[in-house]
Amino acid sequence: MERRSFLLTAAAGGAATVSALSSTAEASSGSPGLALPVPPQSAALGTTGINWPKVGGNYGNQNHSALRDLTPKNVKKLGGAWHVNLEGGSTSAYQQCTIVVQDGVLYVETTQQNVFAVNGRTGEVIWKTNLGTETTNMRGVAVAEGKVFTISGANIVYALDRRTGAIVWQKPLIVDDNGGDDGCDNDSGQCGGNSGGLAGAVVHFDGLIYIGTEGSTAGARGRGYALDAKTGDVVWTFWGPPGPGEFGHDTWEGDSWKTGGAVPWIHPAVDPELGLVYWTFGNPYPRTDGSSRGGDNLFANSIVAIDAKTGKRRWHFQSVHHDIWDADNVMAPVLADLLIDGRRRKVVVYGSKTCWFYILDRRTGEAVHGMEERAVPQQAEQKTSPTQPFPGGEPFTEPFPRLDKTTRPVPFYPVGGLYSVFWDRATIIFPGAGGGGDWGFPSFSPKTGYVYIGYGLVNSSYSNTHGGRVNTARALGELFGGGLVAMDPRTNTVAWRKEGDWSLAHGNGILTTAGRLLFQGRPDGVLEAMDDTSGATLWTWQCGAGVNTIPVSYEIDGEQYVAVLAGGNGLPFPDIPKGDHLWAFKLGGKVAPAPAPTPPSRRNQIRTAAVTGATAHNTVTLGRIWSTGTNSPGATENTVAQNAMAPQHLTVPVGTEVTFTNPADNKQAHGAAAFFDAEFDTGLLMPGQSYTHTFAKAGEYFYNDPAFPQSTGKIVVQ
Repeated sequence: MERRSFLLTAAAGGAATVSALSSTAEASSGSPGLALPVPPQSAALGTTGINWPKVGGNYGNQNHSALRDLTPKNVKKLGGAWHVNLEGGSTSAYQQCTIVVQDGVLYVETTQQNVFAVNGRTGEVIWKTNLGTETTNMRGVAVAEGKVFTISGANIVYALDRRTGAIVWQKPLIVDDNGGDDGCDNDSGQCGGNSGGLAGAVVHFDGLIYIGTEGSTAGARGRGYALDAKTGDVVWTFWGPPGPGEFGHDTWEGDSWKTGGAVPWIHPAVDPELGLVYWTFGNPYPRTDGSSRGGDNLFANSIVAIDAKTGKRRWHFQSVHHDIWDADNVMAPVLADLLIDGRRRKVVVYGSKTCWFYILDRRTGEAVHGMEERAVPQQAEQKTSPTQPFPGGEPFTEPFPRLDKTTRPVPFYPVGGLYSVFWDRATIIFPGAGGGGDWGFPSFSPKTGYVYIGYGLVNSSYSNTHGGRVNTARALGELFGGGLVAMDPRTNTVAWRKEGDWSLAHGNGILTTAGRLLFQGRPDGVLEAMDDTSGATLWTWQCGAGVNTIPVSYEIDGEQYVAVLAGGNGLPFPDIPKGDHLWAFKLGGKVAPAPAPTPPSRRNQIRTAAVTGATAHNTVTLGRIWSTGTNSPGATENTVAQNAMAPQHLTVPVGTEVTFTNPADNKQAHGAAAFFDAEFDTGLLMPGQSYTHTFAKAGEYFYNDPAFPQSTGKIVVQ
């Protein structure tokens, strides 16, 4: 109750409202009041219509189409205009690229390092250019100045001829890892650790292209680049962890800035009128061990307004100080013009894994709804920050786990909510490393005034990485879920939510249209069209693989199309169906849906190879790791691993008696208790003790060790 009271207080009384709204399985019925009126949006942000000129739609990443031919009344007539398997039907890789459309041509790229130009009317491939064999996440190109700009897995930036796909120039941008020495590479500025890789969709503005990096989990020092679009020359570099003499350098203990992470791995927004680029920077390194990097760790977990031409910081806001929760709030920022208390405000909506939106004045960084630094729980070894910032309004989903929802924790773990602390004991914390919002791409609709965001309900088990401990592991056997929420940015409060079976926070971007529709894809391969007022489902389509990209809309010869690349993803469900399906839809389209793939499991599955009862002598040895070399339990006790059940995955026939044993030479008590079905419970067994249970019916039974709950097993009874 103490933790819950803390979080409810932090939400300024709003979390209770969120809880009440989120208990429904479907969006609330009727038409709630919209967030109107909305002033005309700044023309400089650009518009969509015939074209979808960039990832995010316009410079403000509003993901909104001005086309209005598709409506709630006719969307049921939407069908496949055409369908292409870009990689010959391959299911070997996931796809994260959002389409860019210019003059009837779709520009799209694949994880396999191929860039395509595709006829938007027919699906015919106009050209295809390969960029090598070293793969990386390809999230979208920039199309400008007669070129297509992109990156490659080899950390090379390319400019391709828009008509032919021929390489115009290429620029190797990241030097090889310099081995973690104590100094800095004079050419790259890289200091120690790993040099990282290029990441995010490319953005073009006024002769420059903006490219970010990834690699925080390996200790890269993050940076955002601006390159000359004509030559590829680097114009400026903005470092996530500031170096000596730079603003914010004193927020890093010792030399921890050299391997500090803070990578900008999602594309920025741009305000052409203010001449500012708004870039979000991820978590510090190490992710869940703050003991070596005392201080607030700027610009990790920050949005930074950067002068578009010079790369100089204008202002910044840090949403999480000294992050130890992997709360890298790198959701692409959204720019919008709002009427708040009768005053026109130019805002940037900065979304988050913390389950809060931070709505800031984009000129100054001032919090539009106020910001309060509040005391939070402390952990001395972690060097935690004494306070964290809480904005006015309410979180878009509860920032703590609940027993009556998907966020029900796996038993026996210590459990906490937002900003709860941990050290060496595996501790389940929500929102978790999978976010509230994570890297789903929001949409702002000037027609409703809402900001829409997909979210995940995915617990994470946190610990430091000392002594073989695993950090930010999703507890084996836990449940997954998520939903869609509409937020009123004028008050930073929830208008409505639609909760369901799937986490929608990992690339499941949202398209809104002037025709009053909302499109979003799901990990099971379904693309859904909804009413933008209530979230009611109006149309669905099976795309053949998980939809972890942003749908887009464009027009050819007066006919409106919707298009999406469906290729799946690896998070948070590792078994999201993968593929290479490029779809376009129009009214009266005749192409049929794809066959439905096997949907991902809604539990975090144990995926080690099954061991038969005959091989294991119908025995599970507690506190030991199964050796595949000897087909027997290991010889030493383990109290930190997730697979210290030998075997971790056992299959037996119905009617089998299984023995759970704690070897006599173990030093700790161990046990095995089934969850969430209470099939069996050994209690704590001292070294040398055993327990037997007969499985009378078929099923899949997860269990864990009450003493060391991260150690989890599964018995499949057939």
